Amino acid sequence: MSVIEDKSLARPVSVDEARPRRAGPVYGGRAVYSAIDLGTNNCRLLVAKPTRNGFRVIDAFSRIVRLGEGLEMSGRLSDAAMDRAVNALKICAQKIKNRKVTCMRSVATEACRAAANCSDFVARVKRETGLNLDVISPAEEARLAVVGCQSLMDQRYSHALVFDIGGGSTELIFIEKRGGGQFSILAWTSVPFGVTTIAERFDCQSLSADIYKEMVALIAKHLADFEELGKLVGYVKRGKVQLLGTSGTITTLASVQLGLKHYDRNRVDGAWLRAGSVHALARAVALMPYEERLAQPVSGRIGWIMWWPDVPFWMLF
Repeated sequence: MSVIEDKSLARPVSVDEARPRRAGPVYGGRAVYSAIDLGTNNCRLLVAKPTRNGFRVIDAFSRIVRLGEGLEMSGRLSDAAMDRAVNALKICAQKIKNRKVTCMRSVATEACRAAANCSDFVARVKRETGLNLDVISPAEEARLAVVGCQSLMDQRYSHALVFDIGGGSTELIFIEKRGGGQFSILAWTSVPFGVTTIAERFDCQSLSADIYKEMVALIAKHLADFEELGKLVGYVKRGKVQLLGTSGTITTLASVQLGLKHYDRNRVDGAWLRAGSVHALARAVALMPYEERLAQPVSGRIGWIMWWPDVPFWMLF
C-alpha cells in the first residue's frame, strides 16, 4: 500500500484525535485512561492520568500470549492461544477496575484481522472479561502508531519514518511535520509479517547468514511498491528524516544496546540510538546461536528473532 487508501490519513492529524472512549464517570474530577493493545504476540495494558505536560503512567501490564501461533497455517486462532489471551485480558480488566478507569480503548490487530474465528473470540472476550475489543484496520493501526510517537518527534527534522514492528504485521509510516504539534501522513504501508509469523516461516533457532538474507529479501519484496521510498531516501541523505521505532522489537534492541539487565521503561522510552549501531546490533543478535540469544539479560522477543529492525535501516542507508 504505497498510496493512502484511507482518506482520513491524508489530512493533518493532532494528538487530540486519539481521545479514548468514555467508560464511566470521572472520579474526583480527574480522568483515568487505559489502553489495551492485543497483538499477535503480546498483550499490553497502560493506565495513566493526565498531567500538565502529558500523562503519568500509574499501572502497566505486559504478557506474551502468542495469539497468532499457528494462524498462518490454519487461518484460525487456536483454543490454546485464545485461552492465553483471555487469561491475560482478565488481569487487564481487573487492573482497570481497581484503578477506576474512566476512559478506555481496547484494540486488537493483525491476528484478529486475519482469523476466520475472530468474531467468536471477540464475543468470548466480552463475555468473560467485560472488555469491548475493537479490531482495528491497518490504516488505524498506522495512525495510532504515529500519534503515540508524536511527543518524541524532534523539530530539527522536517520528516519522520515511524516503524511499528508487531507480531503479525509491520507498519511503515512516512510523515511530514507541521507547526502547532501537527503532522501529515504522506504515505504508509503495512507488511503482513512480524516476529511471530516470521518465526513460524523460518527456523529462528538455527538462523544462518543465508536464511537472514532470505528474510530481508522477503520483506524488501513487499516494500518494492512503496512508492514514497525513493523520496524518503533522498530526505534521509539530506539529513531531514528522524527514524522512530515503536513496540517490543525496537525497545528490546534498545535495552540490549543500553546493557540493561531488566527492562526499564524510563530508560528505554525516548532513547536515541545511532542508526549504524542499531544496524550492526540487529544483525549480530539475529546471527547469535539460539541459546546465546536466550541468555541475553533482556530476552523478551530476542529468543524469537531479532532481525526486523535491520530492514528499515537497510532500505535507507
